[in-house]
Amino acid sequence: MKADMLVKIKGQLIVSCQALENEPLHSPWIMSRMAVAAAEGGAAAIRANSLPDVQQIQVAVDLPVIAILKRDYSGSEVFITATLQEVDELMAANPPMIAMDATMRRRPGELQLSELVAAIRERYPDLLLMADIATVAEARHAASLGFDCIGTTLHGYTRETEGQSLADKGYAFLQEVIEAVKVPVIAEGNVATPEMAADCLKLGAHAVVVGGAITRPQQITRRFVKAMSSPT
Repeated sequence: MKADMLVKIKGQLIVSCQALENEPLHSPWIMSRMAVAAAEGGAAAIRANSLPDVQQIQVAVDLPVIAILKRDYSGSEVFITATLQEVDELMAANPPMIAMDATMRRRPGELQLSELVAAIRERYPDLLLMADIATVAEARHAASLGFDCIGTTLHGYTRETEGQSLADKGYAFLQEVIEAVKVPVIAEGNVATPEMAADCLKLGAHAVVVGGAITRPQQITRRFVKAMSSPT
């Protein structure tokens, strides 16, 4: 199962179909239709948030799902599959892969990432784990803990990396992560154009996740409005 999914997504596009409660497309059914559209367009996998969304997407498409569960915790900035509770909830859908925040930030309940990974491996030995990181040091740490793949998902979204982008300095961060670890690296985070996705693969990314540029029409609309309102 592990090798099969990693082989299947190699060199391919993963589409993130997510809409939070405050967003206009928030609905498991709508996200499942987004996944159908992504599948028809050639996506090799789907990344989805919450058990209801994952379950409906699995019914709608025959593609592997990278599952996450976003939940806010007081006293911690970690919110992507932050604890074993979120993993247990997602495993009701039995996804082949779960992604989680693997940054160095304080975790809910002061739980160490190493402890969480060990608990997941003991309970769900066949589950693939994806580490969402923001720095090269976090990528190295995640690899040392035995994550199956590393995602650049949180680069630019933590205090340490705020304002930074995956494409900065010719994708220097992505190249550093790829060179720093031996496990597959999945490019994710503000991949806004097909050209950027292709660039990531050329640099050695195992696969590319694209979300907002495909599945969040409010963000896409803002990009058009901003470009059209800029002085010529």
